[in-house]
Amino acid sequence: MRDDGEMETPALDVDPRIVGQRIRRLREARGVSLSELARRAGVGKATLSGLETGQRNPTLETLWAITAQLGVPIGAILDPPPEPQVMRGTAIEATLLEVFQDEHVTYELYRLHAPPGTSQSSPAHHAGVSEHITIFSGRLEAGPIGEQRTAGPGEHLSWVSDVPHAYRSLGPDAVQATLLIRYPT
Repeated sequence: MRDDGEMETPALDVDPRIVGQRIRRLREARGVSLSELARRAGVGKATLSGLETGQRNPTLETLWAITAQLGVPIGAILDPPPEPQVMRGTAIEATLLEVFQDEHVTYELYRLHAPPGTSQSSPAHHAGVSEHITIFSGRLEAGPIGEQRTAGPGEHLSWVSDVPHAYRSLGPDAVQATLLIRYPT
């Protein structure tokens, strides 16, 4: 249950204790208090504490908010995906397919699914992060809040995602897409 009394949908198909330990290690390595990280990420202190102890299952939005404030890709708190890892937000289901990097950039490749008529907001990632979505089916409106664009099958959207952004599935069909997130290091 979230701080606002609503039920949380688990974001991950992995052990929340391991994710929590990694969040705590990253937070402590940066010398940031639990209260300060909660404030910066816009999540409740009790929520963050519960995540770090493995007592809570985070939503996708919460994980992105926390990792953005820690300045790391979400893959930094997950195991490398020997099998695809599924994360669920309020509307988007993202399956982490691969994490790859060179000396300057880390990339995360996801398969996205959004049921018809759903929408989701995402907090800002850290500076310089960009998102690149290719649509295979359905119609998606996505991008920085107030500047979203629409794309359909065979089309592509991209934007710098170090600002709050949103996704909205339009029309009667579910959206199937890939998402490539580029994190400069």
